Amino acid sequence: MEQSSTSALLQGTVLDLASDVVSALRSGDHVRAGSTLTGGGAGEGVARAAVRVLGADALLPSVLLRVPPDPGQLAVFKEAVAAHPPRDDAAPTVVWSHWAMTRALLRTEQPLTGPPVGEPGAEPDARWLEDAGWQSLTHQLAVLAPLALPGEECAVTRVARGRPVDVARGFVRAVRRRDWQQAAGAGRWLTLLDGVPDTLGLEAGLDFVRLMGGSDPRVALQLEAARLMPAGVLL
Repeated sequence: MEQSSTSALLQGTVLDLASDVVSALRSGDHVRAGSTLTGGGAGEGVARAAVRVLGADALLPSVLLRVPPDPGQLAVFKEAVAAHPPRDDAAPTVVWSHWAMTRALLRTEQPLTGPPVGEPGAEPDARWLEDAGWQSLTHQLAVLAPLALPGEECAVTRVARGRPVDVARGFVRAVRRRDWQQAAGAGRWLTLLDGVPDTLGLEAGLDFVRLMGGSDPRVALQLEAARLMPAGVLL
């Protein structure tokens, strides 16, 4: 019973944190992005776990809008990165998610003018993604949607840039399966890729995902990111 209660609390905190990020992306108010983490509603362990679930997107307003993060939010984010390094047998997506979080930290701690200096450590291996079928590719890219950023350069983004048609196929499949979270993540990637087929109708497709799944803040977060990125915001 206690484990079930903790799981429900974590799920609720993740949704609240995603809602904060969505509000911040829409308003430009970075303070809103950290209200769930700094408001005291969730314990420290639950707050850190929620950040791990959301990954680097917990700092997305600071990265995309170029505004300093709330100090309390940044402290929880740093604790989450330090307290939960990936194990040696961790799945590749977990390793890449951790790498993305360290990179997000690097960006937020640099001056807001100019590109980030330095690197968050050696890139993880991405060979597991290079030969993935288009269904698996889309699934994995949706999980790694926090890496879909303008100006990002890493092995995962290079794989995505080389397979826009496959990601487009995966987007359509996710919509047909009513997997709105995967569709939104794939759509976020597609807004950054060249060579996406015009016949896809991406803008209309994203509007449909918003209509059908946008009440889920995790879906809304991806859609807001997709909306902002074509505006030419550079890291």
